[in-house]
Amino acid sequence: MKSPVHLFSGQAFRGLRVGILGGSFNPAHEGHLHISLLALKKMRLHFVWWLVSPQNPLKPEQGMASFAARLAGAKKVAAPFPRIIVTGLESRLGTRFTADTLQKLRLRFPHTRFIWMMGADNLLQIPRWQRWGEIFKNTDIAVFRRPPYFAGAASGKAAQRFAHARLDPRRAALLGTGEKRQWVLFNNQLHSASATQIRSGKR
Repeated sequence: MKSPVHLFSGQAFRGLRVGILGGSFNPAHEGHLHISLLALKKMRLHFVWWLVSPQNPLKPEQGMASFAARLAGAKKVAAPFPRIIVTGLESRLGTRFTADTLQKLRLRFPHTRFIWMMGADNLLQIPRWQRWGEIFKNTDIAVFRRPPYFAGAASGKAAQRFAHARLDPRRAALLGTGEKRQWVLFNNQLHSASATQIRSGKR
């Protein structure tokens, strides 16, 4: 199931609800696991994919480990959890921006319902993303608490523009089941792991 060949064919995930946690994973750590396991439980997902980005357009290349190293590291961290699948599929799709990636995933997996997962810091900065409004209009989204961004993100530009589509976290299992796109903001428990701290040797 974890083979990229299976992922690229699309057939193994027909009719399933899949959370996508995109990022640099520089490196992958227990915080990523914490969010993924929470998502599997709260949203009753079938799988979570870790979508390792070849290069985040909003992050500098300096200090970024190679794509191969980040992909291998993520696979090692996720190995004990069969419902977390690590993939470099974005590199094969040839996309750099999330809106393009999600569009191609919908075409390649027409019978799979995807939920985009991100931290509150990304909810705050998503208006800087390419065609960010399309992401909200075309994809269900789950946002997870990450200090110190939570309060600002909850009242930020994206949250205000799409306030009509915000779902009560207690109904998060409805994400990916309806025709209307919705998003949820979880005030979840935190994990201390931080990629920045790990890279700096503080943890």
